[in-house]
Amino acid sequence: MARSRVCWCVLIHVLLCCSVSSAHNDFFTSIGQMTDLLFTEKDLVTSLKDYIKAEESKLEQIKKWAERLDVLSVTATQDPEGFLGHPVNAFKLMKRLNTEWGELESLVLTDMSDGFISNLTIQRQHFPNDDDQTGAAKALMRLQDTYQLDTKDISTGELPGTAAAVSFRSSLTVDDCYDLGRVAYSEADYYHTELWMAQALQQLDQGEEAAAVDAVTLLDYLSYSIYQQGELERALAHTKRLLSLDPDHQRANGNLKYFEYQLSKQKKAEGEKTQDGGRERRSTSKGRPADYLPERKKYEQLCRGEGIKMTPLRASRLFCRYYDNNRHPMFVIGPVKEEDEWDRPRIVRYHSIVSDKEIEKVKELAKPRLRRATISNPVTGALETAHYRISKSAWLAAYEHPVVDKINQRIQDITGLDVSTAEELQVANYGVGGQYEPHFDFGRKDEPDAFKELGTGNRIATWLLYMSDVASGGATVFTDVGAAVWPKKGTAVFWYNLHANGEGDYRTRHAACPVLVGNKWVSNKWIHERGQEFRRRCSLEEAA
Repeated sequence: MARSRVCWCVLIHVLLCCSVSSAHNDFFTSIGQMTDLLFTEKDLVTSLKDYIKAEESKLEQIKKWAERLDVLSVTATQDPEGFLGHPVNAFKLMKRLNTEWGELESLVLTDMSDGFISNLTIQRQHFPNDDDQTGAAKALMRLQDTYQLDTKDISTGELPGTAAAVSFRSSLTVDDCYDLGRVAYSEADYYHTELWMAQALQQLDQGEEAAAVDAVTLLDYLSYSIYQQGELERALAHTKRLLSLDPDHQRANGNLKYFEYQLSKQKKAEGEKTQDGGRERRSTSKGRPADYLPERKKYEQLCRGEGIKMTPLRASRLFCRYYDNNRHPMFVIGPVKEEDEWDRPRIVRYHSIVSDKEIEKVKELAKPRLRRATISNPVTGALETAHYRISKSAWLAAYEHPVVDKINQRIQDITGLDVSTAEELQVANYGVGGQYEPHFDFGRKDEPDAFKELGTGNRIATWLLYMSDVASGGATVFTDVGAAVWPKKGTAVFWYNLHANGEGDYRTRHAACPVLVGNKWVSNKWIHERGQEFRRRCSLEEAA
């Protein structure tokens, strides 16, 4: 029987693990879906409090029983024979030892946690996993780099854009900082390893308690990460401090000898170079890891609002106007507000394009269908996830709801472009530090099959609708020309991806900056070449 019970437990555990694996879908890539986790946790807290009450009630019963017997036993043991000489006392002693102590044993052995454990087991199927925790950790480091944030500011939760939401501010513990450092270390990112291990050590030195790490462990990581960045003297100093706390630390004793030997060799070599003509000392690998993105510096500057500033003359040619698309029947009485965001390429913003009610309906339709956003592999053409696109998206067809149909029609009426051959409305929600690094929306010459299966030609234009305000970060930046467009709920920006001759406009290379604070929702409408008349596009290009 016992063996059978063990087998069932193993089977249940295997099934649970499988369900956890299948249910998981990159929580960290969508703030919108992460909100569900808060309600899951709230439910678990309620269940946990119920369990605590049950345990307290159980202990209260045991306590009262013990106190009653304590008084009785004190009286009885003063004159045992006299006490038992009373027949009722003799009967009750027999009863207590034969029956009541057994009932007490059953009460003590009663597991009050069944309800809580059952609820936890069910909810655990929808928990984030190690990949989510690692993804969220990398997002914090990405935000740190992009917005040039100090580790202390992140640790204390004092981020730009949080002034109006002090109640939501949260801080990192020593253990949290240590975990961030370990994620960086596992990626051989010694720059961030040093930053976060140093922050953890600083908080520990200031008297904060830690549950999972001590100063010796932090100094061990610190000395090695600093050594890997070529700073032998600092690595040696941390190693000496480590040994002052734990003189028998085997690795540190070995490192001490190695660092001292390498430092003496370095100083000797530098002395010889000085005598030989004063050549510069060797370069080190200090700083952020090597990057695959050539425009990283410019991209991050634009995200911080440090973009190219137009000359006064050029800026004076940007206007706001009421636009009716050549007296389109929909806009003769109520034209839309059109604002020039950039001139070359021309990027325009339309204000008050959708209502809050329409936005909430689109989000409601999209949220259950959000899946990790993908990119098209330039070699195979297959859709796949990418570390440089942190968001989830869903596609909504016009027939699914009147609101989607109305938005599509509004896009057609404003742009003058046929949306019947456009892609479905893509709704995207960005995750922790959510971003999409510089990319083109159109298919380039080295991607001849990019949209072949659609049979509608290349993406002639992009319509980007902002469905939320963002407290900090989240700009749309055009890295080739230095433009930055900031999210504003209910507005849409529009630009052409192709020149009039059908060639791609490489000035439209753009990116979605990491969201520092807030929740970013957007929807995209990619309009294709097939079925278009080019008058609207040509007029825009002439203006540019």
